[in-house]
Amino acid sequence: MKQVMKYAGLIAIVALFVQCSKKTASVITDAPQDVQNIVDQSFRKNAPVAGPAPKINIGEAETFKLDNGLQVILVENHKIPQVSFQITLKNDPFPEGDQVGYVAMAGDLMGRGTTTKTKAEIDEAVDFIGASLSTFSTGLFASSLTKHTDALMEIVSDVLYNPSFPPEELEKIKKQTISGIESSKTDPNAIAGNLRAKILYGPKHPYGEVQTKEHVDNITLASCKDYYERFFIPNNAYLIIVGAVSTEDAKILANRYFSKWQPKPFKPVGKMDVAMQDTRQVHFSNKDGAVQSVINISYPVNLKPGEPDVVKASVTNTILGGGFSSRLMQNLREDKAYTYGARSSLSSDPLIGSFTASASVRNEVTDSSITQFLYEMERMTMEDVGEQELQSIKNYMTGSFARSLESPQTIARFALNKFRYNLPDDYYETYLERLNAVTIEDVKMMAAKYIRPDKANIIVVGNKDEVAEKLTAFDQDGEIDFYNPFGDKIDLNALAIPKGLTAQNVIEAYLSAIGGKEKLKALRTVYSKMNSEIMGQTLVIETYQKSPDKFAMSVGNGVMVFQEQVYNGKKVMQSQMGQKQVFTEGPQFDAVKGQAVIIPQLLYANDYSIELSGVEDLEGTKTYKLSVTDPRGDKTTEYYDVESSLLVRMVSSQETPNGPVTITTDFGEYEEAGGVLFPTYSKISGVMPQPMEARIAEIKVNEDIPDTKFVIE
Repeated sequence: MKQVMKYAGLIAIVALFVQCSKKTASVITDAPQDVQNIVDQSFRKNAPVAGPAPKINIGEAETFKLDNGLQVILVENHKIPQVSFQITLKNDPFPEGDQVGYVAMAGDLMGRGTTTKTKAEIDEAVDFIGASLSTFSTGLFASSLTKHTDALMEIVSDVLYNPSFPPEELEKIKKQTISGIESSKTDPNAIAGNLRAKILYGPKHPYGEVQTKEHVDNITLASCKDYYERFFIPNNAYLIIVGAVSTEDAKILANRYFSKWQPKPFKPVGKMDVAMQDTRQVHFSNKDGAVQSVINISYPVNLKPGEPDVVKASVTNTILGGGFSSRLMQNLREDKAYTYGARSSLSSDPLIGSFTASASVRNEVTDSSITQFLYEMERMTMEDVGEQELQSIKNYMTGSFARSLESPQTIARFALNKFRYNLPDDYYETYLERLNAVTIEDVKMMAAKYIRPDKANIIVVGNKDEVAEKLTAFDQDGEIDFYNPFGDKIDLNALAIPKGLTAQNVIEAYLSAIGGKEKLKALRTVYSKMNSEIMGQTLVIETYQKSPDKFAMSVGNGVMVFQEQVYNGKKVMQSQMGQKQVFTEGPQFDAVKGQAVIIPQLLYANDYSIELSGVEDLEGTKTYKLSVTDPRGDKTTEYYDVESSLLVRMVSSQETPNGPVTITTDFGEYEEAGGVLFPTYSKISGVMPQPMEARIAEIKVNEDIPDTKFVIE
C-alpha cells in the first residue's frame, strides 16, 4: 500500500505533464502554415544570454560612536513596533587551556543573576513585558515592543553592569554541560566534530579544543569573572540596534544606558597559526553496533572574510556541494542512493577558513561513498564547469541573497561585518556584480586553489569491524589513525589481544568475578527496584526474575504504572498506559523471554556464539571486546574490564520508526547481594537525546516470588 501511495503523486505529475505537452503540441500543429513560417524560431537554438546584475539598494545603517569607545550601528525598521539591542564583542576566540568551556559559561552566567535581582526575578521582569533576553560569551541580545524599550533597557543595563555570577548557577551549568558531554560520547556526529576540531587545528588552537568532563570540573567562578572583566568593555564591543526607533532616539538611548560603561585598556589576543595538510590521511573513531558511517572530509584553508576569492570560492563550493542540485547531492543521493544528503562548505574565517564535505552513509557503501566524494572533488579541479550549470548556480545564489535582504537583521549584520573585517563601504551593494562576473576560468582556478582531495583529512565514525579495513586504500601511507570519542589518538598496538586468550576465557573470568558458577547457578529469584531521573521526574523500575522462565517488569512513578511486561513461560504480555498486547511468538515475545534468564553468560558456552574481537580503550579503561550472537540471531557487543573482569558496557542496534539506532548501556558500581555482584548503576544512551541513568535502590536475591506475579489474563 505504501508503495502505491509513494508513486501515486509521481504518476499524477507525469500525467499532468503529458496532458500539458499534448495541448501545447496541438496549438503549434493547428496553427496556420503561413504563421509558422513567419515566426522566427531560431532563438530556441541557444540559451538566453544572462543580463547585467541587478542593482541592489541595501538599506542604510546609521553609525555613531560613544565617548567610551562603544561603536553603535542602527538599522531603522518601522514595519512593526519592535526594537532589538545586541552587544557583540570584538575579540577573537582564544585557547582556554585546562578550563575549556569557561568562556561560554561566563556568558551564560551573566544572565543568571545580578547584585539586585535573582535569575527568577530577571526572568519574571522580562516575561512581564513580553520581551526576550539572552546572554552569551560574545555579548547579549534583547528585544521587546517599542513601548517597553526603557523597561527592557533597565534590565539589560543591570545584567551588563552588575552580574553577580551566582555559584549555585555555575554548578547547574556544569552539571548540564557534563550531561551533554556524556550524551555526545555516543553521538557519531558529535564524535566526528571532535575529531575534526583536533585534527584540523590542533588541541591548543581555540578551534581545536574539545571539552571533557575534566575541563568542566576545573572551571571556577574566578575564571568566569576574569573573562567578563577583561572583555566586556565598551571599547571591545559593538551595539547593534534594529527596529522602530529613529536616529535621534537611538542616540538618546545609547547615551542614557551605555555611556556610563567604563572603558579599559584592551590588548587583542594573538592569533595562532594552523599547519596546512600536505598528505591525505584517514582518521577513524569506532562506534560498535553502528549501521551507518559519518564521513567528514576536511582541511583548513587560508581564506579571510572580504578577500577577492570569497565570492568566486563560494560559487565553486555551491556547484560542488552547496545545495540540493549540487554535484555531491546528485551523485551520492540521486544517482547512487548512498545517503539522504551529501554537502560541502568552503568557509572564510578571520582566524582560519576550512573546507568540509560530509554525509552519513550505510556501512556497506562507506568506501564507495568516499570514492565518489574524491571523484567529484577531483573533477572540479580537472574539468571546466558548463556555462548553463554555472549560470544556474549564480541565479540560485542571487535569489538567496535577495531573500536575505528582507530581514533588517541582515542589514545590521552587513554593517557589522564592514567594521569587523574592514570591508569597503559598497561591499554588499556590489555583491551581485561580483557574483555575476564569476567565469568558468574563475571556478577552475578556485577549485585548484581550495579543493584538495589529495591533501584532505578523511574522518570516519562508524563500525570499525565492518568498515575500517576497507579505508586503508584512501590513506597515502596506508595506515589509519584511530581515535577515542574526544579526538585523542589511540595506539592499537598497545591494545593487542593476549596470545592464547579466548572469548570463553573472558566469560569464565567474569563469572568467577561476580561470584562463581556454583553461586550463580543457585540463583532462583532476583528482585530489583531502580530509580531514574528523566526530565525532572522520578521513574521507578521494578524487575522480577524467577528461574528458569518467568519475568515481570513495571515502570511507573511510584503511584501510577506506565508500562508493564510479563513472561510466564508461554506468553508475553506488554501493557502501556492500559493498552495490552499478548504475544506467543515474534520479536516482542523473544525480547521479553530473553530477560527471564538471570545470568545469560552461564549459557554462552552452549547456546550462544561468542568471539573475542579485540581490546578497546573505553575512556581510559582497558577492556576485552566480545561479539555475542544469541540463539535468536540478535547481536550485541560486550566489554569486560581487563583488570576486574566485570561487564562495563553493552552495545546493540534496534529498529525504530525513524530508522536504526545504536543503544549503549554502561554498567558500574557493582555491589554484593546474596554472594553475587550486581551492577547498581546503569546508563542507557542512544534512545533519547540525553542519557538515561538509573540506580538500584533495593535488591533481593533468592526470596520467594509467587507465581501470581506472572499471571497473564
